[in-house]
Amino acid sequence: MALAPQTTFAPIGEILARQILPRLRLAAKLPLRVICIGTASYVGADDADSFDRNVALGDRPSLEDATSFAALSVRRGGIGVGADETLRFHPRLVVIQDNDQGLVLAGEIRAGIILWQQPVASDSEARRIVTEASRLRGIAFAASSRGDHNTARNHRHQASLLEACLVDPFWREAAADLLRLPQAA
Repeated sequence: MALAPQTTFAPIGEILARQILPRLRLAAKLPLRVICIGTASYVGADDADSFDRNVALGDRPSLEDATSFAALSVRRGGIGVGADETLRFHPRLVVIQDNDQGLVLAGEIRAGIILWQQPVASDSEARRIVTEASRLRGIAFAASSRGDHNTARNHRHQASLLEACLVDPFWREAAADLLRLPQAA
């Protein structure tokens, strides 16, 4: 009587490669930090006196939790830069970064909601975006040198929106999958 080989056990190398190592890589990149990028200015100041500011909103244990937390923070409003009552903050972007400061997901804030940007699908697409964002930042630098602060800020914002697609390759698939879900829209 011949016995058929057992197929219920996977080789240890396969288990390590497919299950354990990906979990360890993910654990090393957590927690995820949620940051709001915007423009700050003092009450009564003109546009030339405003400045870009990053506000850390908090850390979260997963991508789903980070996006929910970011959406709730934006929806509630009142994101501020500190205790100074004369300092106003206008949020423009939300960024989620991993523990290595890699971009996980980013989106533009409009009318109290976050419009999450679709991650790049390839390295060649990422290179095109970097080129265009660099061009826009150059235009912003020239406008700033002329004293045209509004134009400079708008070009920097456009460059930031492009760069919001430059998701770290580790996170691209997870971010794209999350954006396909109905509740992320």
